[in-house]
Amino acid sequence: MLEVYERLGTHCHEKADSTVVLNHEQRDRGRLRLTAEDGEEVRVFLERGKPLLVGEFLKTTCGRYVRVEGAVEAVAHASCDHWHTFARACYHLGNRHTKMEVGERWLRIKPDHVLEEMLVQLGLVVSHEDALFIPESGAYSHGHSHH
Repeated sequence: MLEVYERLGTHCHEKADSTVVLNHEQRDRGRLRLTAEDGEEVRVFLERGKPLLVGEFLKTTCGRYVRVEGAVEAVAHASCDHWHTFARACYHLGNRHTKMEVGERWLRIKPDHVLEEMLVQLGLVVSHEDALFIPESGAYSHGHSHH
């Protein structure tokens, strides 16, 4: 069993000894019991409140390196051509404290028929897909952000 207490960030130059594939909820947690892709058990004990990043490296107590990858998960994808409409949609989702991934006039949320209906009423086109979901981690978390 591998135990992790140390984060190395996404710019680690070491070769990964193991890989764990995590969905967005797992990446938000500081304490995890996982199975790596090679079948080895991995226990993670990290500070809470700072999501793991896709591509981040973790160092085990025995000096091995574990790479974090993102899992493909079901998402609702919403888009539109107008910035004002898009901004209104982001405002309303944010007002509901909804986790979302934001791109250029597109966003992704976890499927939710009530929120999807609201987005359609605001003028966005909503579809469903399986994709990597990397929601914004919040203005004060210093985690993932889109540049």
